[in-house]
Amino acid sequence: MTEPPADPGDPDTGARAAGDGAAPVRLLALQLADFRNYAALMLPLDGRPVVLTGDNGAGKTNLLEAVSLLSPGRGLRRATYEALARRGGSGGWSVAAAIEGPEGRVRIGTGLDPGGEGGRSRRIRIDGADARSAEALLDHIRVLWLTPAMDGLFTGPAGDRRRFLDRLVLAIDAAHASRVSAYERALAQRNRLLESHVPDPAWLDAVELQIAELGTAVAAARRELVACLAELAPEPDDTFPAADLALEGEIEARIAAGAPASAVEEAFRAGLAAGRGLDRAAGRTLTGPHRSDLVVVHRAKAMPAALASTGEQKALLIGLVLAHARLVARLTRQVPVLLLDEVAAHLDSHRRAGLFARLERLGTQAFMTGTDTALFEALGDRAQRFTVADGGVMPV
Repeated sequence: MTEPPADPGDPDTGARAAGDGAAPVRLLALQLADFRNYAALMLPLDGRPVVLTGDNGAGKTNLLEAVSLLSPGRGLRRATYEALARRGGSGGWSVAAAIEGPEGRVRIGTGLDPGGEGGRSRRIRIDGADARSAEALLDHIRVLWLTPAMDGLFTGPAGDRRRFLDRLVLAIDAAHASRVSAYERALAQRNRLLESHVPDPAWLDAVELQIAELGTAVAAARRELVACLAELAPEPDDTFPAADLALEGEIEARIAAGAPASAVEEAFRAGLAAGRGLDRAAGRTLTGPHRSDLVVVHRAKAMPAALASTGEQKALLIGLVLAHARLVARLTRQVPVLLLDEVAAHLDSHRRAGLFARLERLGTQAFMTGTDTALFEALGDRAQRFTVADGGVMPV
């Protein structure tokens, strides 16, 4: 795996304290090797927002995906690690960055080294030392994103909204992904046991107790995130409509009613035990936070987001992502880096100007892509601009 780029010195990053006293985080250099369509790339950055323009398929989103891998998880496309390797390359890949943030200057890197001791697993290094887990990245940078693939969030399946919500929680609660993964593994184990001709009741009892404990923790974390978003003061403009959020689900309803965690866990466990017959017939577990849904309502119109126009849904989604970025800055004291893929293409000039103004108030180093440079003219010299073409990136 390529070592993170060396400290680029002391450029004028434009770093300043953001709202609520959160510390800004700036990428000062980005280095790729055998990643997607990039054989090798060293991109110097000066801390301003970054605008990447070029034709479709040039590799703009690949650059955003590389930055997204500086956070826990599989990045903004949720691709397998093997799929990130460049065709015709070594079979491995690396993404590295020099960052200035609340912990000072740090070099971080991640990648897949097929010939290394870790086999096909992802490696993470911080200042040259191997990190024990991807959660260590959150000490230095938090990355949020909005992509065109998310445009159908409000009308798509509930699973998409749960994954979206879990990503919001993870940006604040580093342990959330581990809890969700453990919960899903326990569910899979219970389903296999139920498929057995004569399942072991004691083993089922133990697995269901684990499911109840983990599921209650997952539901509580999701609900807390939703409650925190609701407490945010509205922005001083109405560029993007505010959204009201709620969680639908049996476990969430018990938590909302004020039941203590122990009582919620016990009720969940008892329900699992009583429902074994139905679950076995269905081939899956029919109750739990894996069946919950995130309900989004256009606040001003009191209208479910799923019934709003396509333009209103896009504006609601942008407003929700920006509100979450504010919340992350407030709770973690660290301004997140935002990745906004093709975000300006379907906005009129008023909303584009409003978006840029909100990003500036937040104090984030946003990475934005588009095919038309004119969409970003309102940024003037407040952004660093690059043209992306044929696996290369050139400053404008």
